[in-house]
Amino acid sequence: MGKLPSEKRPHIAIFGRVNTGKSSLTNTLAGQDISIVAKQKGTTTDPVKKLAELTGFGPCVIIDTAGIDDISALGKKRIAKTKNIINQIDIGLLLITNSLFGKFEEKLIENFNKKNIPYFIINNKSDIKKLSTSLKSKLKNNIIDFSCKQTDIKSIVKILNKLLPKHAFKSDGLLDGLVKKGDIVMLIMPIDSEAPEGRIILPQQKVLRDALDKNASSIVLQHTDIKNFLAKSKLKPKLAITDSQMFEYVNKVLPKSIPLTGFSVLLARKKKHFENLLKGTNKISTLKNGDKILILESCTHNVITCEDIGRNKIPRMLRAKTGKKLNFDIVCGLDTLPKNLKKYNLAIQCGGCVATKKQLENRLEDCLEAGLQISNYGMVIAYCTGVFKRITSPFTK
Repeated sequence: MGKLPSEKRPHIAIFGRVNTGKSSLTNTLAGQDISIVAKQKGTTTDPVKKLAELTGFGPCVIIDTAGIDDISALGKKRIAKTKNIINQIDIGLLLITNSLFGKFEEKLIENFNKKNIPYFIINNKSDIKKLSTSLKSKLKNNIIDFSCKQTDIKSIVKILNKLLPKHAFKSDGLLDGLVKKGDIVMLIMPIDSEAPEGRIILPQQKVLRDALDKNASSIVLQHTDIKNFLAKSKLKPKLAITDSQMFEYVNKVLPKSIPLTGFSVLLARKKKHFENLLKGTNKISTLKNGDKILILESCTHNVITCEDIGRNKIPRMLRAKTGKKLNFDIVCGLDTLPKNLKKYNLAIQCGGCVATKKQLENRLEDCLEAGLQISNYGMVIAYCTGVFKRITSPFTK
């Protein structure tokens, strides 16, 4: 059996002051020594991530973070990275010891609430120091006693299941409402310099799997074979899906009677802000000389200088479409967004195939809160090539 990819695993981060036992809890949950445990303060610097399988809960990603009260020379940078982790998680575990609960913990909880992150508090090292009666009364039912010396994590698993029901990470259902049992889906998958040798990219894998789950028949071919296949087979697919870089070509050769969309658009459709992405794409028509655009690429990869979509193709297409002198900044992976988002006129998010739903939601919500319009790689390419209406029509009818 293959391992569940990280974007399909709930991300659980462990927070707390230095030496509250965050690394020890990470190791206890993971069942192995992942994080360094030591009495010295500031042992954990960068967040440490580990794929794990919690009995009774299932596969997840456990993240050990630096202390929220780190006052060392690098403390501010460590705390900044810890705060950024909140944008990437589905559940937060806040560790305390010796009934110490103050401004650091309150600020962290404030950030959890702002991002709608479910959390609970663990009174760690409870075998050494019991929770004070006053604090127990204040925190009510949102805290449990635990000691990393024990190996039984059932009490933690029970709360994890309560905070994040298993159905929260169900299959994306990318083709929901578009195809059904017995339908034919045409997957147009060009093999170019950016296609991984011997493999197909993740968005294509996800769509193909969803078609199989729906008992639909998938026709997989390259863009150069479309005309020949349709002429010989006499089949009419219920839906055609292609890579966004092939929109212009496929739009010309594929009969207008066959609905067409893109892999990245399907991914965006299952996220919270799909309507905002559709609306934001029209911002392109109002861009002016000197406007700044933020490119958000969730994955990290080796850059192919002249063919990279986010760094080269989209900027080139937007400048050509608008005739304006536009400026671009790029944020890769799950790096922190620029502090001043208001200086940008548009944010363009990639398909986000390797990011969790929560990670994308938080990132796009930060942009929207700053009054920034948002769009998607596939939608921008469709707009620039004149096929935006066609590739979004399956969802806007």
